[in-house]
Amino acid sequence: MQTNDSLWQSATQFINHLIEQNSVWIDVGIIVIAALAVLLVINLILSYLCTHRFSATNTPTGNFVTRAIRYPINISIVLFSLGNIFNLFALSADKVTLIHDLFRSIDIVVWGQFFFRSAKFYLKRFSAFDTEGSFIKPQTLPLLENASAVVIVLFTGYLLFITWDIDMTAWLASAGIIGIAVGFAAKDTVANLLSGVFILADSPYKIGDYIVLDSGERGKVTNIGLRSTRILTRDDLEINIPNSIIANGKIINESAGRDIRSRVRVPVGVAYGTDIDKVRDVLVEVGNQEPEACKDPAPRARFRQFGASSLDFELLVWIDNPEFRGRIIDNLNCAIYKSFHQHGIEIPFSQHDIYIKSLPQELLPQPAEPVKAVNPDFNAEK
Repeated sequence: MQTNDSLWQSATQFINHLIEQNSVWIDVGIIVIAALAVLLVINLILSYLCTHRFSATNTPTGNFVTRAIRYPINISIVLFSLGNIFNLFALSADKVTLIHDLFRSIDIVVWGQFFFRSAKFYLKRFSAFDTEGSFIKPQTLPLLENASAVVIVLFTGYLLFITWDIDMTAWLASAGIIGIAVGFAAKDTVANLLSGVFILADSPYKIGDYIVLDSGERGKVTNIGLRSTRILTRDDLEINIPNSIIANGKIINESAGRDIRSRVRVPVGVAYGTDIDKVRDVLVEVGNQEPEACKDPAPRARFRQFGASSLDFELLVWIDNPEFRGRIIDNLNCAIYKSFHQHGIEIPFSQHDIYIKSLPQELLPQPAEPVKAVNPDFNAEK
């Protein structure tokens, strides 16, 4: 019994000696095992969510999140474990601080990459819906992607500067001065860019629409850029308009509305005393005979007002394509003139009667002077 007890005591002392001599490596092993266990559990949970929950319900957002977040979580756990392992060794405080700052920097960059990918994914996801009034549209997607990338990069850089105890005061002051200088130097360009963003987001018109500007130009929208909008007129001339002018002006979109069709108004005047029912019938007949006019809604004639020298009517016709508005108006005007002439309907012209009450004396006609003979010796009685 004494021999067994002595052997047990010797073994115990030997194990304790090994533990005392290798306590650091034992702690390292514990940290590694704990880190592996945490990694295993987290990856099992993410795999379950990706396979059974989101894939079964066909949720692209959930699938993306579970796959994209796996990498930064794994990196964070590994870096955290390595940081604790280095704390176990007899290293100087400066070296430990340097190692921890390096690990934190790697962690910040990895998570910055995750947020960049997430922002890009969600922007594309929301732009696919393209709902009315939404700021995120396919047209604004490149701008928003670039803006989100700039914000994430700047915030990541800011965190890295803080991690390495770099003073940002001078950098921020310089950036502020540069921003003010650029803002004053390029205020028109900035105004056009901001207006372009709001035009793309608000969508008052789109490519292919026919618009009329404040200045009277009318054409088809061929391109909507961040700085300008281009329209192509019927004369085959392209007009480049800064977005700030369009954003602050009145724009008529002939292609907008609940229906692609638009209505054409053709005003015409007839002489007083004309049978107005006959005029209405003739105008409606002209509208129905126009081949490019819609049959539904049918053409209509309206008696608008008593003009200064005519009874003012208006022919209302719906057309399918606003591109042919000018040609259809020309056809209707020609047909109205011929039909009125055929039915004896007079189209009056503006005339005014002027009555002169009095005139200044110098403007009145003067009496003619008597004619004098050229030869003074001439005798008219002879």
